[in-house]
Amino acid sequence: MQELSKRELELQSLIKSDEELKKAAKRQKIFKVIRLIVIYLFLIFVAFIMIFPFYWMINSSLKSMDEYYLANPTFWPMEVHWENYMNAWQAADFGRYMINTVIVGVTSTILSLLITILAAFAFARINFKGRELLFTILLATMMIPGEMFTITNYVTVSNLEWTNSYTVLIIPFLVSVFYIYLLRQNFKQIPDSLYYAAKVDGTSDLKYLFKVMVPLSMPSIISITILKMMGAWNSYVWPRLVANSDSYKLITNGLRTAFTTESGRVDYPLQMAAVTIVSIPLFLIFIFFRKYIMRGVSRSGTKG
Repeated sequence: MQELSKRELELQSLIKSDEELKKAAKRQKIFKVIRLIVIYLFLIFVAFIMIFPFYWMINSSLKSMDEYYLANPTFWPMEVHWENYMNAWQAADFGRYMINTVIVGVTSTILSLLITILAAFAFARINFKGRELLFTILLATMMIPGEMFTITNYVTVSNLEWTNSYTVLIIPFLVSVFYIYLLRQNFKQIPDSLYYAAKVDGTSDLKYLFKVMVPLSMPSIISITILKMMGAWNSYVWPRLVANSDSYKLITNGLRTAFTTESGRVDYPLQMAAVTIVSIPLFLIFIFFRKYIMRGVSRSGTKG
């Protein structure tokens, strides 16, 4: 009898423990579902906040001017005006502005990329006296807001008589400490044994750089190229300050001043249509090359 009672107690305890495990698994599953719901609701909310300005830009580009200035804004045009895009293209000197932007963007990107590669290689592989101190000083300059250099840069380019030229739009921002840091970290991931083996074979530093290090660091280099091109494409304050001539205006500055009517009102539907046209290349670049940007940044954050 005592043995039976013990077995019954053990069986009851096993049943209770099994029920408790099932309840714990059920609670864990419920908490997991709730957590996923909260995460997705948060992501949807953030995505809505990010997408809404672009939706409003497209929405405004399809309205008439009278509808845009209504007291109660509409979230969809009462009458869709697709001709706003053609009128915007004709109203602004898009051809001249686009050519200027492409010239400045491509030239500054190529020169900046060359400077970045050489500087990153020097700080990553070449041992010279004061290397770490110099790199630390360069990193310290990242703490200074770029706006603080605007006045001094403007005085400098004015004294050099560079205003209203491609030179003033390209030269002042060729060096980026952040890009140098990003690529240096990527270069430091490449094993030193490759460098020493190349030196034993009589390979020069430049040949090793462009034959070995650049191909291995291509994701980061592509990321830097895309980010630099996008920065040149979206540049507004500096070109607005130093290039007031229509012959040297970039697309961002041209769009800002090209849609003011004789009465002083801004034709925002045409302006939003022009902004949409200008934004399309950037969207396409990011969509097709986003994996390179993510891969380049993530690889530069580790060493070894």
